[in-house]
Amino acid sequence: MIKKIQSKYVFAIMFLVCLSASFCSAVTSKVTRHNSSREFQKGEANDVVIGSRGTIQLGRRAEILVKQFDDVWSINSIVSIGDIVYVGTSPDGGVYSFGSGGLKKIYAAKLTKKERTKDGNDREVNEPNDPNAVKQDKHFANEHIFAMAADASGHLLVGISGQRCALCRLEGGELKTIFEPNDANYIFAISADKGGDIYLGTGPKGRIYRIDSSGKRGEVLYDSPDKNILSLAQGPDGFIYAGSDSRGLIYRINTKTKDAAILYDSEQQEITALVFIGEELYAAATSANAVGAEAKFAAQQPQAGRPEVKEEEGEGDSGEESDGGSNTLIAGGTKLQIANTKEPAGEQQAEHKMAVAIPPMPAQTSYIYKVTKDGFVTDIFNESAVFFCLAAQGKELLVGTGNNAQLFAVEPNSEEEAVVFEDKQVSQITAVITVGDNAYVGMANPARLVKLGKVFASEGIYTSELVDAGQPAKWGKLQIEADVPQGCKVLMACRSGNVKDVNDKSFSKWTEPKEVTGPVQLDCPVNRFAQYKLVLRDSDGKVSPVVREVAVASAVPNLAPRVESVNVTRMEGPGKNGEFKISYDAKDDNGDKLIYKIDFRRVGRTGWIEMKDAVEAGSFEWDSKTVEDGRYEIRVTASDERSNTPETKLTGSRVSDAVVVDNTGPVVVKYKLEKAGKKITMKFTVNDELSAIGKVEYTVDSDANWIGIVPDDLIYDTTSEDFTILVEKLSAGQHIISLKLADAVGNTTYKTYEINIEDK
Repeated sequence: MIKKIQSKYVFAIMFLVCLSASFCSAVTSKVTRHNSSREFQKGEANDVVIGSRGTIQLGRRAEILVKQFDDVWSINSIVSIGDIVYVGTSPDGGVYSFGSGGLKKIYAAKLTKKERTKDGNDREVNEPNDPNAVKQDKHFANEHIFAMAADASGHLLVGISGQRCALCRLEGGELKTIFEPNDANYIFAISADKGGDIYLGTGPKGRIYRIDSSGKRGEVLYDSPDKNILSLAQGPDGFIYAGSDSRGLIYRINTKTKDAAILYDSEQQEITALVFIGEELYAAATSANAVGAEAKFAAQQPQAGRPEVKEEEGEGDSGEESDGGSNTLIAGGTKLQIANTKEPAGEQQAEHKMAVAIPPMPAQTSYIYKVTKDGFVTDIFNESAVFFCLAAQGKELLVGTGNNAQLFAVEPNSEEEAVVFEDKQVSQITAVITVGDNAYVGMANPARLVKLGKVFASEGIYTSELVDAGQPAKWGKLQIEADVPQGCKVLMACRSGNVKDVNDKSFSKWTEPKEVTGPVQLDCPVNRFAQYKLVLRDSDGKVSPVVREVAVASAVPNLAPRVESVNVTRMEGPGKNGEFKISYDAKDDNGDKLIYKIDFRRVGRTGWIEMKDAVEAGSFEWDSKTVEDGRYEIRVTASDERSNTPETKLTGSRVSDAVVVDNTGPVVVKYKLEKAGKKITMKFTVNDELSAIGKVEYTVDSDANWIGIVPDDLIYDTTSEDFTILVEKLSAGQHIISLKLADAVGNTTYKTYEINIEDK
């Protein structure tokens, strides 16, 4: 699946961005590209696989051998001997064979019945017809088949765990017990060497047993301090390798001397599976707590580049030649090149550059480790899931996971991985073996047995996530970069809608699939969201189309700019009397260049007077002393005319709240002077047309020290205030009382009064 596709006739469908000529240059033309595993895995894959390098191709052909087992929750182990596939299950400890005659149960644990007697007590009996029983409820025997294998003679070995612990061998159609460890309850792993010796990984005391081929002589090969030995593997060096739980250790044990060495101490609790490919050992390590970690990472942390993998013999030059233009001819096919376009700032493709910030992987993550013959350990694959099983097929590893029941294919040398099988009706893939080009996959909750062929499925469908144009858009052409071997096809269908919910009934119907041999028009209505569906087909199962990139073009018609706010504030500081700052904020969904026109009018009038046109800045200073005092509105109009033609330009405007233009100071509207000898009392009223009275001061005979006073009601709060001034001890003769009147915005006026004090 991940291996490079060989084909005599291969052509790649590439694309140029094409948009409708009915839109002018200011139309928002957008090309959405999907070309990474993160992006593709946001969609839905049915019988197609998504590679870690951002490819879509057909999945393996799957055949459901057993869709349902009676009273079986989990398939724990699978063994193939000849033409027969054997399956070990839980919780009833059943062993099944599957061959040309279908499914047969060859072993079942002894079941009991829970019966409630007339006196209200429960008891277990073997006979179902007890005359004293009034109610019968079937329950399962506490037996499990966690491990099976084939011995050197090709006989099936079965490990029974639970209410009894025994190693059995299938002889003459009957499962016979050949060894019973007296200090174990569980047999988690079985391995048989070429010499006939059989090895058992057991629990709960973490012992490894060695039994001779007859089963008559058994001994403890290694007594580990761990709770359980979960996995075993025969090494090419003649050593036995074991994986434990609780500490997650990998042991290497000399079968002759019984000496054990710790090969690797992982950070995970359990080493659930061990597999050799050549001289390299691969281990599946997981945490028991990872069962609750259901969040899945679509891809590993992006890496810069990829390892160089030597091509297999015959995978060399494809024999390409140029036709003198942008196309390349390949052995009967055509390869269309992508026109280079500049990516908008901030929209670099996820796998073209290292991400600036990548969310941390969850703490509970499973790993596949590669251990070289020298003991060097590297992590080649990790996923936020539980790794239940591991098998080798050629140079690839197959990894069964939960709780999403996905089967990954991992190619260690190229660092590529892909989900090659997924069953959404079950929870876990708990067992997998490979037989030539085929793989047998066992599942749990519910139990199911599937045969996965090496050939490709005849058809697979990839349905994308929603493509968001941001606004209702005319959808252009969908174009792909792909290798499509001779005899294969890629077809496209699409639909659109205006809601984010893909299940909403308002979405348009899917269009009829069209073969993609170049850019294909998306024939869906003008809507904000579009969705595409790719149908991959092959004729003989030997090759598959490989899609590397999908591009969807959309065009949003010219939209009017939006002036989102207009703020007018009086400026302060020397020389700024009567000046206002007009600030505004505008948006344009097309990204057009905007210019602004500023108008004003007095509140109550209908006509607008132009203040300034073609303003490019985001603010403007207005000297209000050029107009009479009053209440005014300011209108800011944004125009996209510099990015459009006269026929398509659009504007948007917003009117400010009323602003008071007041450049005139307060005045005294009435006053009264009363003299009593050398004392005078002055009462007066100060008015302002628009602003509240802000401050009143007085001085006598031009004294430089102004004396502040407060209104008679003690509060400055209205446009009219009454004041009283009392001046005593005036000398005889002429005097001047000067008033300095200021409103709340700082406009100031002065007023003087002459007073004559008579000499008595």
